[in-house]
Amino acid sequence: MHYREAIDWLFSTQMFGIKLGLDGPRRLLREFLAHPAHGVKVIHVAGTNGKGSTCAMIDSIARASGRRTGLFTSPHLVDFRERIRVSGVEIPEDDCAAMLTRLRALCESLDPHPTFFEIALALAMRWFRNADCEVIVLETGMGGRLDATTAVPADVCVITPIGMDHMQWLGDTLEQIAAEKAGIIVEGKPVICAPQDPAAAIVLEQEANERRAPIEFIDKPIDGYHVALAGTHQRWNAALAVAAAYRAGLPLNPDIVRHGLSHVSWPGRFERIRPGIVLDGAHNPHAATQLAETWNQEFPGVKPNLVFSAVDAKDIGGILQHLAPLAARIFLCPVDTPRAVPADQLAAFLPADAPPHSLHESFDAAFDAASACNGPILMAGSLFLVGEARARLAGGAFQSSLQ
Repeated sequence: MHYREAIDWLFSTQMFGIKLGLDGPRRLLREFLAHPAHGVKVIHVAGTNGKGSTCAMIDSIARASGRRTGLFTSPHLVDFRERIRVSGVEIPEDDCAAMLTRLRALCESLDPHPTFFEIALALAMRWFRNADCEVIVLETGMGGRLDATTAVPADVCVITPIGMDHMQWLGDTLEQIAAEKAGIIVEGKPVICAPQDPAAAIVLEQEANERRAPIEFIDKPIDGYHVALAGTHQRWNAALAVAAAYRAGLPLNPDIVRHGLSHVSWPGRFERIRPGIVLDGAHNPHAATQLAETWNQEFPGVKPNLVFSAVDAKDIGGILQHLAPLAARIFLCPVDTPRAVPADQLAAFLPADAPPHSLHESFDAAFDAASACNGPILMAGSLFLVGEARARLAGGAFQSSLQ
């Protein structure tokens, strides 16, 4: 298959939905010879917010220490290949197509058929093995206990702040969600945790104790180093990343840490993509709170024109409760995915004291309207929205995905 044909096939496997469980990914990793080689360090990251940023920081620190790294994250913003990087470089189109061609033949012989996420993971792991990666950083797709990434044995487990999200899959209490995230903990392997709500912390400690896994809670943000990602919360993520790199046995010193944190890049998280234009996913209330705090730190007293969109099954009202007070005006639009919430339905979630708003049929229309107004533009509420914005402003063909 050529690259476009291969990607079309891969995205068509989203019809098989989301299947939480480890039997399928374990079988696919085994059949595709995609387990990491002996001696390769695997760092596995779960949580509700900050997973991607923390993964990017661990990867950057590991590269600064001279290690060849594999980084698997999700979702992508514009192009699928963003999910699979070796030492910062996306998997090339030709290699991606060749490996997906082999995976397609393998998947046709398997019952049940592997899911989109399982195939993406197998592709990444085999690419990392072929590339002789020495450190692999894996971001969970959802949860942890039954997430496909948990089929890969980890040497260090990292848990970022846990909040209420994906409740239809993970449970409707913080304790239930924490138990799912704690499912990545491996017998006897170190666990590094961000500060947590007491209810979540208790669950994590209990699960670590049961698995005889040493657990460490980060108690302060990193200080004395420049962190390339904006926001106080990123200093907490940086402390988490440094602790994880240390527990993985990487040869750290101040220069390595300084280089890693100052050169980290993670698009779509308070990204100043152009002067006066900021992108941030902020797809749940906790992330929206962090975005509001960061905006007020970076642009004190300035109210942006907010381009907002969201997908179904999200706490849209909770997100807008934090973002609406920031804005001078709000421009509502759907995003390019079957999960998109129409603009008129988004408007129903606006708080009573929200600033003036307008409805638009597409991102392009909303962005054009916001650009016609004075003041900076903030685009937030969905990573799908960020993907569309980056495709328009930074170039590239937006590859919409359900997962």
